[in-house]
This record gives sequence, structure tokens and C-alpha cells, in this order.
Amino acid sequence: MYSSTLAASLRIGAKVLHLRQGRPGVQPRAASKLSDVARFQRPTTGEEQRASNLELFFDLVFVFAVTQVSHLLLDELNWRGAARATLALLVVWWAWNYTAWATNELDPESNPVKVLMLAIMLLSLLLAVAIPDAFGSRAWLFAGSYVAIQVGRMAFLTFVSGEAGSVERDRSGRILTWFVASGALWLAGAATGGTGLGLMWTAALGLEYVAPRVLYWVPWRPPIAASAWSVETAHFTERFQLFMLIALGESIVATGATTAQLELTTARVVAFGLAFLMTAAFWWLYFNLAARIAARRLELAENRTELARDAYTYTHVVLVAGVIVSAVGDALVIARPLDTLPAREVIAVAAGPAVYLLGHVLFRRVMTGSYSVRRLAGAAGCGAVAVVGLFIPAIWLSALLVAVLAGVITSEELAGARRRTRGEQSPLERLEASAVTDAASTDG
Repeated sequence: MYSSTLAASLRIGAKVLHLRQGRPGVQPRAASKLSDVARFQRPTTGEEQRASNLELFFDLVFVFAVTQVSHLLLDELNWRGAARATLALLVVWWAWNYTAWATNELDPESNPVKVLMLAIMLLSLLLAVAIPDAFGSRAWLFAGSYVAIQVGRMAFLTFVSGEAGSVERDRSGRILTWFVASGALWLAGAATGGTGLGLMWTAALGLEYVAPRVLYWVPWRPPIAASAWSVETAHFTERFQLFMLIALGESIVATGATTAQLELTTARVVAFGLAFLMTAAFWWLYFNLAARIAARRLELAENRTELARDAYTYTHVVLVAGVIVSAVGDALVIARPLDTLPAREVIAVAAGPAVYLLGHVLFRRVMTGSYSVRRLAGAAGCGAVAVVGLFIPAIWLSALLVAVLAGVITSEELAGARRRTRGEQSPLERLEASAVTDAASTDG
């Protein structure tokens, strides 16, 4: 039901969505050197692929991992704690993200792929268990689990899935080279401890995040083109949308668990309701229209691999960070709804929705080259509310932030209503019309 409900929300209904063959900018995964020689690939029938039950099962581990990251920040709400939580989130995200890219091409019904996914799942669970003490007594478990995930997956793609001389082995071998190099830094950091740990882990993470931007360049080897990767857009976008649901679900669980442990006063119940409204607003801002437009733009893009990398691999982690910080802020408000919070807690409460809205601004910028003025204004509004929040009870701070999100949503809905009144097309309708026009010009 979880998967089918999401899948239903992604069906736009325009006639150009009914066929994958012959649409502008949409190429089914036709036979190529990669699909001819690589083992365990998804069927290339031209039909839209969807997330499998195995992938949904795999995601359950990351619900726990995201919860661990939020607890890490909540337990150490200062700049050092924020830096550590950021590093932990980027590690969790990178472990999940590379697996999502891999399963976009691998066949989840293949037994070797099932074994690979279950092994990564176990290692991810160990990684999540280590997060609270990742910078102390469990540094080896944290670093070792993560390195095993990344190196193990790429070794499978290089030596098991990819045959000698194939594009699959070439590109996976390059990625494996980068992960072996960064893995040495991860393990050296765990061995060093203290300041050296933070420096080496930051360097390792920086190396890994730069790698996709340079297409995994390896000295004395010819560069590899972005076309070496194939992106099945329906499956790819659904996977990232599902991770957004993981983050939103963790927010609901966190606020519910916090409330359940405390006395249910009127103020606390109101604070809990405001926390839910904020999470609902996050859902609305992403799933009501943005996710569908982005998915269609990716499907029509000529530079699909690069756009998928920039808009999803890099940008979506900002959205997830906003949801996590917001969950921490909600817990703080629910715990002391009638108190005026100290500055660091006010920053945490307001930063969640601000970062989330800025993530949307960045997402749209990457996808379309334009800025969302309303969402940018909303992020600025959250900053203004933070200043006021230094002098008012926490419950009012939360209420003002919900009002800012509601204002962004309302202004966008009113703009859409005015557009319909004038007989103008919506952004999605304009995109579909452009696709049909391009198809007609191509046929002509």
C-alpha cells in the first residue's frame, strides 16, 4: 500500500505519459554495450520500472538511521554537535544514494542482487547503531561499516555484475578506486581519534562528494562520459520521493514519541498539533506539485544523468536536513511549550523550515534555472521569526513558523487559481505542451 499509494500520486494523466515509446526526450533502455554485457540488469522492456518490495524493505533501515542522526543533534545542540550530525547525515545519505543509483539498473529479482541488498542493509544497520558514539568509542564500527558498504557494492558491480571490457566494469572500477582512496582516510581517522578523526573524515567525505562532479576521473585513463549511466526516471524519482517520506515519517515518529513521554497539558497538545501541521506543510510543498514537475523534467532532459546527479543526489540531502532539524525543533517546543527558549534552541526550531525552503529553492534552480521567489521569501520569513522567537514562548515561535509555511502554500495556490481564471496553463501543463510540440517538430 505504501508503494502503490506513492506510485498513484506520480501518474499525471496527460496522454503523453501513456506511452514511453516515441516521446520527446524519453528513451527506453534500449540495448547498448552496457545492457548487452552486464549481468543482473533490470529488464529493458521499455515499461516504467517501480520500486520493488526489496527496496522498500531496504529503506526501513534508513528510518532508524535518520532517527539516529536527529538524536545525535538533539543530544549535542551546539556547533560541534551540528557539524557531527551533518557529517553523519551525509554519510547515511551517501550510503543510501549510491545504492539507489545501483538498483536503478540492477534487477531486484535476481538472487545475487538480493544478497547484495541484504548485506548492505545489515551493514547500514550497524552504521546506524554506531552513530551516537561515532566520534568516540564506536568510530571503528561507523567507519568500517560505511567503507564496507561503499567498497563492497562497487566491487560487486565491477567484478560480479560487470564483465571484462564492459562499460559497467570500467565505470564501476573508477568509482571503486575513489572509494578505496577515501576508505583509507575513513579507517585512518578511526585509528587516529580526536582532532585527527574529524579532519580525516571531513577530507574523506569531501573526496567522495567531489567524485561525481568530475565523473570519477582517474589519472592516465581517458575520461568517461555521463552517457555511461542510464537513468530510468520513473524508478529513480520514486526512490528519492520515498526517502523524503522516510524523513517526514521520522519527524512524525519523533514528535509522537516525545509527546508520549510527557504530561499532556493543553499547551503541549497544541505544540504537538503545530508540529504535525509543519510536517504536513513539508509534505504539501514537495508532493503536491514540485515532485511531479521535477520527475517530468528529468524524463524529458537531454542531460538526464547530470541533471539526476545535481538535482537529486546533491540537492535532496538539503531537503532531508531541513526535515531532520525541524523534527529536533519540534521536540524542543513540545518539551517546553510555554518557555522562552535559549538562542541555540530558537535557531534549531527556525532553521528546520528555513533550510527546507532553501532546499526547494536550490532544487528548482537546478531543475529549471529559475528561483522560487515565494519559497525564498518564506525562508527569509523564518529568519525573521527566529529573531522574534528570542522573546516569545516556544509555542508562539512554532505557530509563527507554521504561519510562514501556510503563507507560502496559500500564495502558490492563489497564484495557480489566478492562472486558471485567466485561462493560462499550469507549469506542468506547459511542460507537457512543450513536450508534445517538440515531438511534433521531430516527427515533422
